[in-house]
Amino acid sequence: MSHTKKENIVIRNELDPYENNVRILDGVAEILQLNTHIHERLRKCKRILQVSIPVEMDDGRVNVFDGYRIWHNDWRGPTKGGIRFHPSVHMSEVKALAAWMTWKCAVVDIPYGGAKGGVVCNPPELSKRELESLTRRFAFELAPFIGVNIDIPAPDVFTDAQTMAWFMDTYSILHGYTVPGVVTGKPINLGGSEGREEATGRGVIICVNEAYKFLGKSIEGKTLAVQGFGNVGSWTALVAKEYGMKTVAASDVFGAIYNKKGLDPANLVRHAKSFGTISTYPEAEKISNDELLQLDVDVLAPCALENQITMRNAAKIRAKVIAEGANGPTTPDADKVLFENGIFVIPDILCNAGGVTVSYFEWVQNQYNLRWTRENVISELERHLKTAFAKVAVEAKTRKVANRTAAYIVAVSRVAEAGKNRGLFP
Repeated sequence: MSHTKKENIVIRNELDPYENNVRILDGVAEILQLNTHIHERLRKCKRILQVSIPVEMDDGRVNVFDGYRIWHNDWRGPTKGGIRFHPSVHMSEVKALAAWMTWKCAVVDIPYGGAKGGVVCNPPELSKRELESLTRRFAFELAPFIGVNIDIPAPDVFTDAQTMAWFMDTYSILHGYTVPGVVTGKPINLGGSEGREEATGRGVIICVNEAYKFLGKSIEGKTLAVQGFGNVGSWTALVAKEYGMKTVAASDVFGAIYNKKGLDPANLVRHAKSFGTISTYPEAEKISNDELLQLDVDVLAPCALENQITMRNAAKIRAKVIAEGANGPTTPDADKVLFENGIFVIPDILCNAGGVTVSYFEWVQNQYNLRWTRENVISELERHLKTAFAKVAVEAKTRKVANRTAAYIVAVSRVAEAGKNRGLFP
């Protein structure tokens, strides 16, 4: 049983992502009567690396960027986690993202631990050459700490297949031979997987479909609001249309739009590519981000950053189902409000696990020099997510707890069991 003192686990800041992660873990540890030393080890990250990244800019100046790679836990296998380029990157965020990766991999039962990386920068302000220099220098700094069976990075916010190609190439040059499996999310011609780009968004809708089946209803005709129309949000809307849903609202960093008759996701994607934003889409009215979150829709998919649903707005949420495409979009206190209000929340560590699941498929293909078809990838993705959803749903129903708590019970149990079996060294 855990004997962690209560005063050490009281949350001090609702918006601190790592404190929120630990707070959820502490509650689950009490439910599971987790061994004290296992609990304490899971509350901490295994390793934290901070690096300086000097980059010669186009005007000849040298800027020094701060970069992080944080490893939370590797009891179940090599660590896995994306690399985020964003001006808001900070230590607590990256620690939380690393821990979420541990739980995410465990809840869908793939043999990875959790890690995450980030660089404090603003990619839209950087040229392609500057981005490449930044990526390659960061890869150089991380090279001694990553590897096919050690730690496998992937894309995240403001990083993509091209970023991973630069990253893989730099690592390969340092090792003297091509190592495609050191990262996932690569271009297909460099060992990337079919279906990887759409995987997270497709996974969100697979989970929404399972939620409606669990509730005894059909997904067809349900309305959807998507906060954050990047890779995850755009694919969420595109796949939702395949399932017969209607996207009525969407947003990006420049603003939100709404059309009660429905928005065409493919047209939105084209508009975003042409104008750099969906906020100027002509066939919709402009609304605020707060208004989008509080729309009376069937499904709300927060696919942007963490801390979007807080105690400030939780009581105003009117969606029937929340599908968390982002990591940590809902704070623990807000989650309680949603649960009490009868809103069905599909928690992040389950809902957006499609990306890391297909990254696992990519890694396996690289290990054995295989090429799976898109149909095989999607079929296996559906199988993994449906199995995980059913496991979490049973746990929630049996224990009469919120879905997030149930998902953490499944994940923490698996990680703790691995730690128990591995023992303590020395």
